Amino acid sequence: MNPAGSRDQGIPGLAPRAAAWRVLHDLHRGIPLDLALQRTLAGLSETDRGLAHEIAAGVLRHRSVLDAALGPHLKDGVAGVRDDLLEILRLGAYQLLFLERVPSHAAVDTAVTLGRRIGGARVGGFLNAVLRRVAEIRAVGPSGARGPGTNEPGSTERTARLPDRPADLAAQYSHPEWLVIRWVGRFGPEETERLLRANNSRPALTIQPARWSVAALTASLDAQGIGWQRAPYDAGLVVTGRRPRELPGLAAGAWYVQDPAQALVLRFAALPDGQLILDACAAPGGKAIALSAHAGFLAAADLRPPRARRLRENLRRAGGEHAAVLVADAGAPAVRACDVVVLDVPCLGTGTFARHPDARWRVTPDALQTLATQAEQLLRAQAEVVRPGGLLLFSTCSLEPEENEVQVEAFLTAHRQFRREPSEGVPAELLTPAGDLFLLPQRHGTDGAYAARLRRVS
Repeated sequence: MNPAGSRDQGIPGLAPRAAAWRVLHDLHRGIPLDLALQRTLAGLSETDRGLAHEIAAGVLRHRSVLDAALGPHLKDGVAGVRDDLLEILRLGAYQLLFLERVPSHAAVDTAVTLGRRIGGARVGGFLNAVLRRVAEIRAVGPSGARGPGTNEPGSTERTARLPDRPADLAAQYSHPEWLVIRWVGRFGPEETERLLRANNSRPALTIQPARWSVAALTASLDAQGIGWQRAPYDAGLVVTGRRPRELPGLAAGAWYVQDPAQALVLRFAALPDGQLILDACAAPGGKAIALSAHAGFLAAADLRPPRARRLRENLRRAGGEHAAVLVADAGAPAVRACDVVVLDVPCLGTGTFARHPDARWRVTPDALQTLATQAEQLLRAQAEVVRPGGLLLFSTCSLEPEENEVQVEAFLTAHRQFRREPSEGVPAELLTPAGDLFLLPQRHGTDGAYAARLRRVS
């Protein structure tokens, strides 16, 4: 379905809204957000790309709030509206309630135009009536109608009053209730609210030096008037006001995009130079690029050929010379013993909801159990690849114990030839009492991440 296309260019403001709708529509068809953005935004101007991305991500971050605003004006609530029209209502409501810089008439008129292209004048009239009711909320401005104390989704302004129940927190911040209940039990209501607000913020663009030194990269940014600052814990450079394709040195492999959390995982690993390393689940390649700069040889593997191709492209652009890409199953390794195995297992990704706002709507308790079982299997398989005296670095981008410390404790109980090994590569405040790395968005200003160093002693 394509309600807009080349015709968008003749209607001011329609192209980015149509692109945002197509991204949301692709997600319903099971297409990952990164791929949906890549293929949908390619033909837009930088300004329109930015607005389309912002609207699509904003709808995902604030879906519960948007549905609560729309529901009273729908005969059977949001459940009674077919998906393609509901996404148009959501993107219109997001602009009305969260983007004050967008005039109400622009948000409503472009949504109505999209609707008419899908279902004709009658559909356009339906959308117009509902969104004009929502626009009245903007005009009156009742507290709470705009989500967590703000009319801009990136704001971290605190709400006046903490919601009474996890269910209220889940609704206010658009997160699955079962997950919020877990987090309140672990972190308490106040810190959970901080985590939810962090998840609903726009992630910063952080780059890591590759073929250029930090000094050369910062000098180039300064020369072009591009703002930057040190990332938390000096784990990269946070660039402001530009998109990756606008930064100097892209084609030369001067840098790569990577959140500070993943840079800190490798700093925690504290690997010596010259090691034979297997990165068992390497795509898209941020860790592999960093590892290849100091490895004796790096084998970077991924199971899916398209992901392996992307991994190869990234390594060719910014990686070291002594590296190769394999299409390989981490559950059935076909390599000889290595000095280091890096195992970044598939997980729920609950530490990256700010960066991947679509992920929160896919996570389920069943998925958590399935992924935890898979992680156990991958750990067991990769343990066989680590030579005696070698290191197994286990990591996730999850906040859930079943995917993190519970995995490691069970593995160490079953594999007596391994032991935990502490690291002095990161500040002690980033370590658990057991010595593992554990990063939380609300505490550390990074993505969430976990890592453990497991030394094979025999």
